[in-house]
Amino acid sequence: EIDHAWMLRFLEHRVADQRIVRLIRRWLTSGVIENGKRVAAERGTPQGAVISPLLANIYLHYVLDLWVHQWRRTHATGEVIVVRYADDSVFGFESKATAQRFLHDLQARMGQFGLTLHPDKTRLIEFGRFAATKRRKRGQGRPETFDFLGFTHCCGTTRQGGFRLLRLTVKKRMRVTLAALRGALMRRRHEPINVLGQWLHRVVQGYFNYHAVPGNLKRLEGFRREVCRAWRHALLRRSQRHRQSWERFNRLARRHIPNCRQAHPYPGARFDASRP
Repeated sequence: EIDHAWMLRFLEHRVADQRIVRLIRRWLTSGVIENGKRVAAERGTPQGAVISPLLANIYLHYVLDLWVHQWRRTHATGEVIVVRYADDSVFGFESKATAQRFLHDLQARMGQFGLTLHPDKTRLIEFGRFAATKRRKRGQGRPETFDFLGFTHCCGTTRQGGFRLLRLTVKKRMRVTLAALRGALMRRRHEPINVLGQWLHRVVQGYFNYHAVPGNLKRLEGFRREVCRAWRHALLRRSQRHRQSWERFNRLARRHIPNCRQAHPYPGARFDASRP
């Protein structure tokens, strides 16, 4: 949980207007209502407040980002890659010894500012272009995977046998999304079919816009298939006469539910730039 004293010190480092700092202090200490009584907050940010993600990001910028930049210049052996989104982070190292030392130092750094690492999500794994070969020589199985931003990241291979980073939709999160979609379809099943189809098109297309990365199409095809089944089930519940034949429904699905197609380039192509 965020320490209020440190949070205000970080803000004052860049914000000179004390009126803004005082306003943020009030947000931080606004507290909650429990059993009809106001309980002041001593740590953390206001739950559900629009400013909470911004404050948390500022806090981690000083506690984590700046510290990591300094740490890798003075302690790292080889390259260090850092990817952080909100409070989720992935760190990549060339050396196992460097990774172990970083984890030890990171735990100490977090503790200085009242933060802790998630015990289930924090782990060291062997990953990358040489992971499969090294594990095979040791008689071990496939390289481990990790979840980040809704994707399970895996060590894959290209058709030529080279390394390829695979990103697959996390199965658990896809099941949760499908369960929510089934519930929404049942609640809206009495709406006109075209209206329901247009809504479903927007939902599925939005899901594809994020998840349609290279190598993930099979999992998205499974998602689309389950959406079609859920929609047909909802339409059959509109009437007990079961007039919705598969042939008729397939025409509806082709009209309203978008097909799976890759929406994002391969990571290497993303940085290409055409020059005159």
